Amino acid sequence: DGQTREHALLAQTLGVRQMIVCLNKFDDKTVNYGQGRYDEIVKEVASYLKKVGYNPDKVPFVPISGWTGDNMIEKA
Repeated sequence: DGQTREHALLAQTLGVRQMIVCLNKFDDKTVNYGQGRYDEIVKEVASYLKKVGYNPDKVPFVPISGWTGDNMIEKA
C-alpha cells in the first residue's frame, strides 16, 4: 500500500488531473477475487486518492486481466 500512495502522490504532484485505476489479476482463480474484495480495494484506494487531492467519485476503477486482456481493449 505504500507504493500505491507514492504513485498517487507523484501523479498529483506532476499535474495528472485524470486517472483510471486498474485492478489486475481478477481472472486468477488462486486469489479468490469477488465483489467483496473488489469493493474493499476500491474503498482503500479511493481513500488514498482523496488524501492526495483527487476526487474518487470521478476516478473509474476497472477490474482487468493483463494475462487474458479482459477489459483492456474491449469491455468484458
